Amino acid sequence: MIDKYEDPFVKISYMLGGDEYLKVARSLLKSQDATDEEIASSTGLRINMVRKVLYDLFGKALITGVRVKDERKGWFVYRWRSRRDEVERFIENQKKKIGERLQQRLDYENSSQFYHCGNDDCARVTFEDALEEFFKCPSCGGILNLKKNEKSQKAFAKQIDKIRKEMQS
Repeated sequence: MIDKYEDPFVKISYMLGGDEYLKVARSLLKSQDATDEEIASSTGLRINMVRKVLYDLFGKALITGVRVKDERKGWFVYRWRSRRDEVERFIENQKKKIGERLQQRLDYENSSQFYHCGNDDCARVTFEDALEEFFKCPSCGGILNLKKNEKSQKAFAKQIDKIRKEMQS
């Protein structure tokens, strides 16, 4: 389990992938420049799981790997190190991506009219789709009526503002 005093690198790792990521992140903080085999040994995870986690964290620029020659075995191995300084940048990039997706959704909500039959099990449809269906619900056959979407628009706008304020502070 993770506690509120945990290192931000460990918290982000846990949010990305759960318990396996948590174990690998903690191991990386305890022993910088560890090999995947050393991490597997200290965490009790299978080597292929450790490698999967390491490659994912590496792909997100949260860790770095240095290729070195193992003198005992004679082949090259990677020594892994956390990049705790990159955690804030990673969080900011995620917020930016989420903000962009929310903005796209808000633009879609603002530029479309939606129709709905009133049945909770049925999805709302755009004006174009309603027209094609002669304003009959494609799921239940009920009559499609214009459905206001101001609540959705306000909710998306509020979330976008919240993310922008967080990014500015």
